[in-house]
Amino acid sequence: MNTIIEELSKLFCEAFTKAGYKADLGRVVISARPDLCQYQVNGAMGGAKLYHKAPMMIAQDVVAAIPENEIIKNVAVVNPGFINISVKDSYIADYMQQMLMGTDCGFKKTAQPQKVVLDYGGPNVAKTLHVGHLRSAVIGDALKRINRFYGNQVIADAHLGDYGLQMGLIIHELFLRQPELPYFDENYQGEYPKQAPFTLKDLGEIYPTASAKSKEDEQYLAAARLATVQLQQGRRGYYALWQHIMNISLPDLRHNYARLEVDFDYWLRESDAKSYIPAMVEKMKQDGHAYISEGALVVDVKEESDTQPIPPCIILKSDGSAIYETTDLATLVQREQDFAPDRVIYVVDKRQFLHFERVFRCAKKTGIVRPNTELSFIGFGTVNGKDGKPFKTRSGGTMKLADMIDMVQAAVHIKDEENLSQAEVQQLKQTIGLAAIKYGDLMNPTESSYIFDLDKFTSFEGNTGPYILYTMVRIKSILAKLNQTGKAVTSPRFAAFSCDSERDLALALVRFSHTVSEAAKKDAPSIICSYIYEVANKFNIFYHDKKILAETDTTALSSLVALISLTLNILNICTNLLGFKAPEKM
Repeated sequence: MNTIIEELSKLFCEAFTKAGYKADLGRVVISARPDLCQYQVNGAMGGAKLYHKAPMMIAQDVVAAIPENEIIKNVAVVNPGFINISVKDSYIADYMQQMLMGTDCGFKKTAQPQKVVLDYGGPNVAKTLHVGHLRSAVIGDALKRINRFYGNQVIADAHLGDYGLQMGLIIHELFLRQPELPYFDENYQGEYPKQAPFTLKDLGEIYPTASAKSKEDEQYLAAARLATVQLQQGRRGYYALWQHIMNISLPDLRHNYARLEVDFDYWLRESDAKSYIPAMVEKMKQDGHAYISEGALVVDVKEESDTQPIPPCIILKSDGSAIYETTDLATLVQREQDFAPDRVIYVVDKRQFLHFERVFRCAKKTGIVRPNTELSFIGFGTVNGKDGKPFKTRSGGTMKLADMIDMVQAAVHIKDEENLSQAEVQQLKQTIGLAAIKYGDLMNPTESSYIFDLDKFTSFEGNTGPYILYTMVRIKSILAKLNQTGKAVTSPRFAAFSCDSERDLALALVRFSHTVSEAAKKDAPSIICSYIYEVANKFNIFYHDKKILAETDTTALSSLVALISLTLNILNICTNLLGFKAPEKM
């Protein structure tokens, strides 16, 4: 079903045309002054420049051209040329009835669906997930859910980092510690041990140690780079070590993502694209795009409009090894062949902007993707502590994601905990804790950094995930009590509004489809967070104004049940789009 904004826009576009002005000036928006009106048209101001006419005169012409209709209650022209609109209560009630009875609360999926590859997660194997991996996972998963609800076909890929320098660092450090292992003997012809010579805990210590050494010792770094090249060239022992690393790391990664209730359609890796590299490189050479510069194979990607220098895109290093730019380009080749996407979205740290700008330009210039394929970089800010710096443990180390989840769950306070079983308490803490984490992240604009405030995020008051869940459970409780007392309404139907807070809630609910569409078009889960916080607030104001359980008039009760049922349905959809859900009780 069309949104109210779409129906009003249709009326006003026709009125602008009838009055002799451009139709697209009649676009309706939500009022910036809800104390004055519900919707407004601002096109008269834009028309003033086109038609050299006062905005007030244009607005008056348009209002005079509006035909009789079943939607508009009041329309007024105010300085300097705004057209203020209020909608009939009867129309809002009928519209909400259609929402209540329809699929997905009346949401109309896009008429032009896209095939979208969504690249999020992106952890390097060989180390457990930490706080720095949170945002890519949470934002990416929300975008996947929103795009699918919107009507797009989404292919979600974790894109694991398993082919770069981190592997060479681990291999070299392991060689220094245990040079007698058969993996380092180039003449060894037997089968390698099935048991890895390290544990997940060992890897958690080996990689940071190796990384720190490489920053201080050039010879160490050179040896690690050589190990990386040899792995990429297929050295047998190094490949066996790589396989051990994958076998140990992947179950841990899957477990941690599962705790966030984040999943992927594909768990593809950088190394999955390696077979595409030779042909890609050869084509770049043949087409005259790639050339040698300081020993490396590069492609120029600078443009005349650039105000800052843009370095060339490195395809192969001087030693012949592939780097992130290489594998990201080869992965685009793979995705084009496997999926032929209309759009590829990367959800990554915003500090990687320049890397992806070069990759995108190179992919377009060399024909890796079709000209109309949209490549989108969605860069996110960092999760910071109260000191404004990236969030750390008390000892100053990087906090593991599992420890962060445990900390949030432990901080969740469960009312009447003593009357619940241990299993019930644990399940509630997991459900509420997940809402606290995801909402606390997604409520912020993606590109912004935010402060992780444990007390604030787990509070049942204010703009938090637990507050949204509390509102939903309150509605569930009302409906349950009506059922217990024999007052359940089997076919609720909207009637006249009995108070202002009821109308305010209704006006928020009818914006549902418009809001979700805006979130999808702008890749902005924060829009949905702002919306459900507004809905929750308006519901709770209405709840305190209206004693639903005490209502004796059957028509009025039916309308109230319709209203709170639609509220719950919308909150259920929106929280699912954000990646969490409400329990039955709290």
